[in-house]
Amino acid sequence: MPTQFLPSAANLIAFSAVALGMVLTPGPNMIYLISRSICQGRLAGLISLGGVALGFVVYMLCAAFGITALLFAVPYAYDALRFAGAAYLLYLAWQAVKPGGRSPFQVKTLPKDSPTRLFTMGLVTNLLNPKIAMLYLALLPQFIPPGLPAGAVLTQSMALGATQIAISVSVNAMIAITAGGIAGYLATRPSWLLVQRWLMGFVLTGLALKMATEARR
Repeated sequence: MPTQFLPSAANLIAFSAVALGMVLTPGPNMIYLISRSICQGRLAGLISLGGVALGFVVYMLCAAFGITALLFAVPYAYDALRFAGAAYLLYLAWQAVKPGGRSPFQVKTLPKDSPTRLFTMGLVTNLLNPKIAMLYLALLPQFIPPGLPAGAVLTQSMALGATQIAISVSVNAMIAITAGGIAGYLATRPSWLLVQRWLMGFVLTGLALKMATEARR
């Protein structure tokens, strides 16, 4: 495959770092998976993660084809999406550090559900997660060089999307498996819960500033 149809090594590494930072900042997906793992066991968390992964695939395909049309047809669409994504990340940061904010490891009790419902709820939770939409629609175009033919934009979008899915599923699987132990540890150390919330807010703010100030490549 011609080089232009694949992301450059530099873009792939940079995008992977950003994707890792975003998956480590708790949102609806992580909160749901942690709650399931703690309340119903690791297997339930992993089944739910299967639904989340399918949601990523749906977003990736929609965004890949949508980005192709968007970049070639709508002036200033990139900047509008970039600033909208930055604003949403700042909102998440405030939710983390505001008085009375909660850590994702402070979970509420959930009822026990069947594997089918666990998978479906994981899928729905991801599809209704605006953080993922912003990741694909606002962040992905920053790592695709301008001036490429439509086919190259499509293949680079899908390659970057597949990278994000692999990173997110791997990290969330580890979190689902270890959620019970982490929650138990943090429950006995309230100061660590506060540190975790502020660290999350700091990372989200950094990502928002990067998204808002970085010019298109």
